[in-house]
Amino acid sequence: MHQYWFFIGDFPIRAYGTIFALAFILGVGVTVYFAKVEGKKEWIDPFLDLAPLLLIGGIIGARIWQVFFFEWDYYSQNPQEILAIWHGGLSIQGGVVGALLVGAWYLWRKKIPFWEMADLAAPGLILAQSIGRDANLMNGDAFGGPTGENFGILFPEGTIARATFGNQPLWPAEVWEGQFDIILFALLLILKTRNKKWPSGFIFLVYVVGYNAVRFFLENLRGDSPRYLFNWTAAHWSSALTVVLGLVLMAWRFWVCKKQTLK
Repeated sequence: MHQYWFFIGDFPIRAYGTIFALAFILGVGVTVYFAKVEGKKEWIDPFLDLAPLLLIGGIIGARIWQVFFFEWDYYSQNPQEILAIWHGGLSIQGGVVGALLVGAWYLWRKKIPFWEMADLAAPGLILAQSIGRDANLMNGDAFGGPTGENFGILFPEGTIARATFGNQPLWPAEVWEGQFDIILFALLLILKTRNKKWPSGFIFLVYVVGYNAVRFFLENLRGDSPRYLFNWTAAHWSSALTVVLGLVLMAWRFWVCKKQTLK
């Protein structure tokens, strides 16, 4: 893995930033594609207007989540690093929350159904997350803990992972998460293409529950976050709570759909 592709003079072209940008572009492209396929072309322009706001809201949410929930002990001692997102440190969970808040506000203003748009965007979102984990791998952050054996990832000098654990093989937590994200992406595509009318919001909530359930278990392998009650990290807690909330919302969406059908 390499943190820099090349330099233009003294200016570094960072792998983290370029892969992150690619993830965003492809995620937007997938959503636009489904808008065309599903006959919602009138939503494309509003979504393209919304996309930059989602990016800004996602970055702000991701950084706030990482700084205050995941690594406050570090950032409280190094406040000059709080804005240095080019060094890594963006929480996917916080990014989704930030983007959701911005998206919900925008869709409310434009009178576009939130749950239907969320279903439309879910596959692109999980694809972007998968690619984003490649950015983490190249940057040497979001790493696993030591395997204690002679297998695992050896990160190079200059990465946070190397500074934290030295020359120890680490669990490929970010790699496995990215691979699962692709599986979940395929599952969402299957659900979308089945000849069945799901309640609005169902596809999005499958993403929410599926991602956070797997994130909860993979968090046991992570080595970059402090642990609290039950030896859980902040991501353990947010994942568990999100799974419960997602299942409750899923049951509610089915109830609403059934109630509307009976009318």
